[in-house]
Amino acid sequence: MATKTKNKYEFKAEIKQLLDILVHSLYTHKEIFLRELISNASDALDKVRFQITKGEEVKDKDLPLEINITTNEKKKLLTVSDTGIGMTEEELVENIGTIAKSGTGEFLKKLSENKEKASELIGKFGVGFYSVFMVAEKVIIKTRSYKPDAVPVAWESDGSGSYEIYELDKDIKRGTTIEVYLKDDEKEFAEEWRIESIIKKHSNFVAFPIKLNKKQINTVSAIWREPKTSIKPEQYNEFYKFLTYDNEAPMEVIHTSVDAPIQFTALLFIPKKQFDFFGLQREDYGLDLYVRRVLIQHKSKDLLPEYLSFVRGVVESEDLPLNVSRETLQENIIFTKIANSVTASVLNHLSKMAKERPEDYEKFWREHGKIFTLGYSDFANMDKWQELYRFNSSFYEDEKGLSSFERYVSRMRDNQKEIYYIFGPSRAAVENDPHTEIFKRKGVEVIYVYDPLDDFALSSIRKYKDYEIKPVDQADLSKLEKLDDVETAEDKPSEMTKEEKLHFSSLLSKMKEILGDAVTEVRESKRLSGSPAVLVNPDDALSSTMQKILQIQNNDNSIPKRIMEINPNHKLIRNLVKIFAANSNDEYIEQVTRQLYESALLLEGYLKDPHTLVKNINKILEESSDWYVQVKDLK
Repeated sequence: MATKTKNKYEFKAEIKQLLDILVHSLYTHKEIFLRELISNASDALDKVRFQITKGEEVKDKDLPLEINITTNEKKKLLTVSDTGIGMTEEELVENIGTIAKSGTGEFLKKLSENKEKASELIGKFGVGFYSVFMVAEKVIIKTRSYKPDAVPVAWESDGSGSYEIYELDKDIKRGTTIEVYLKDDEKEFAEEWRIESIIKKHSNFVAFPIKLNKKQINTVSAIWREPKTSIKPEQYNEFYKFLTYDNEAPMEVIHTSVDAPIQFTALLFIPKKQFDFFGLQREDYGLDLYVRRVLIQHKSKDLLPEYLSFVRGVVESEDLPLNVSRETLQENIIFTKIANSVTASVLNHLSKMAKERPEDYEKFWREHGKIFTLGYSDFANMDKWQELYRFNSSFYEDEKGLSSFERYVSRMRDNQKEIYYIFGPSRAAVENDPHTEIFKRKGVEVIYVYDPLDDFALSSIRKYKDYEIKPVDQADLSKLEKLDDVETAEDKPSEMTKEEKLHFSSLLSKMKEILGDAVTEVRESKRLSGSPAVLVNPDDALSSTMQKILQIQNNDNSIPKRIMEINPNHKLIRNLVKIFAANSNDEYIEQVTRQLYESALLLEGYLKDPHTLVKNINKILEESSDWYVQVKDLK
């Protein structure tokens, strides 16, 4: 191709500094250069479409508006072409030769502060095109303006500090072609599969067709931009599968558009199944953030809180600057408002689902409830979170039943002012826990939680509306005693005589003497009906859950001092009173006292060494077998 005289120009000092940094520094995301070139091409196409729509006279008016990319591995050549608005020689010098006059210095300052963030800063200060020199040893731009009488020109540079501009033959069509001659160690960017993966990652939803070696790559449309009424369920399913690689259709689709006070569109999906089966992908979540169809952040964790990390989807806003950096996003007020609004959209959708389709919501909870429970710390949305939280309780026959706080409160007994819960490894464990006996007797519903996270969540939120949430071991017994019994023990022994009560009181003192500093007090229990003894917290102590958390944090293996409560109506204790009355120093009293204490420790999860417990049990069994033989006269 014939060319005219080449005019050589020197870059300004700041541009030379910029190019030196780009060429000689190492970046973790060099692929970003292609995103920038495609974004520039898309902008050029937008501009020429606007001119055509205005009715302006445009060169090559019938050219299809598209981006064409070709690769040549042998020549280590990557070419990016568009049929956009093109540039004149003056515009070429203005747009490429000087780059963002007001922003370059600031970019260099930011870059010098943290070179590792360079790929996130590129584009923010108008230096997107120059990112190509991260991979190129030479770049040639061939362009022709949309203006009918414009002369086609070329811009050429090796990024070393100067560039040349020269005229081209007039048979060149409207638009811009960028030829990227790759460095030897960057030849991967001349491989078709590599370029295709970059396009799909960063530029898949650009409004114009992107063709790679004549094959269109961006075949999935940005359906979030379309009116919801025009989108069929199959389209949502197709887009979801493209986005997540999930074989199943989503459980829920949330498609929302907001125009004021900020403008953004979100297309979100709740999967049918939890992807993170083994808890190994806690950090692999987030929504894709687009600005003008260009991906700015892949899996942005700042758009949704962690407890909604099961949500997949995209968010796009025209109010955010193109190529905004991660640091700027975190400080951007508009971005914060978008994130808050997206969170509210998900919570509102779940609330509507819970009210109108409770069975579907239960399916959601069984699949994603464990992650959702992490929302106990979202104080800004606490009311919504509490309405959506679900749990099993004593109201249900088995562990499959799920209740809300609202339903729990509707079933509360008259004059009941508190919500009670208990944590245990299984339903059988909590149902047989001595702490629940008074609640069964009084007909008070108890929340059953089987995961430590639920235990921690309930102990953290502390209140639902006007009702305090308390673990059963911190219940105010005086309030429970005011409630009428709904159950009575069939084999409840007769009332103690005055003399038996005196012996029982002395027995409690004896037990405290035996246990010493292991307990703070041994007292009569008002909560037990079927168990002989239980350990409880002093009134001013932390809950058992918080004590265990603090112990783990402080690497503390000590056993907290608790109060030991004794049930005076249990047959074992009545017999012990008789033995004490006959001989207050009987060895059996100490044996049983220590056994009761260690059994209670075992139920509380504090028994570190079971050997003493087992040895004591074996001894008691041995002695009881002798008594049994004597009673049955089996000698």
